[in-house]
Amino acid sequence: MYALLIGIQIMCAVLVATLATRSQSRGQTMPNTAADSLGRFPRVEGSNLEGEHFTLPTDFKGELNVVLIAFAREQQRDVDGWMPFLKTIAEARSDVRVYEIPTLGRRYRLMRAFINGAMRRGIADQAVRAATVTLYIDKAPFRGALNLPDEDRIYVLLVDREGKVHWRADGRFGAESGAELMRRVGRVRPNTGDAGGP
Repeated sequence: MYALLIGIQIMCAVLVATLATRSQSRGQTMPNTAADSLGRFPRVEGSNLEGEHFTLPTDFKGELNVVLIAFAREQQRDVDGWMPFLKTIAEARSDVRVYEIPTLGRRYRLMRAFINGAMRRGIADQAVRAATVTLYIDKAPFRGALNLPDEDRIYVLLVDREGKVHWRADGRFGAESGAELMRRVGRVRPNTGDAGGP
């Protein structure tokens, strides 16, 4: 048991050392940025922590999807900071879903069963596991398609199933970012997706 825990700690330390970046940005939105400059969500494949295969963006469940992309383990704190607010949006609108997308390099594919298993054991909530889709990909073209400048922060995207990015913020949650996201959701899909809808 202790040997397994030590092994997990060692593997996590390797991941942190390799992927370590600093989450210094504080919820900066891009309300005046042209939609085209936000890029398009590229076709990628991954699995959630329940073992379900996803081809994104077509397998996103929502008409609109709030997607939190993280590149390093310590960025989870910033992801968690967004979740209470995003939960209220998803509860109010049945057409909006929220996804966490941990994004690792292709070289970690051989360890994905171990890594996903460790993450799965660390998340008690089945709904959160189902909405966490881990990617093991070439990160440079992925970032390039979305015009993400670096891996030093998390990115929060509003994406439809066609891959169009309607809005983007980065870093920690802030009231201004939250208000801008709500306005953008309302503009893209006005008067739709109320809780209790189909």
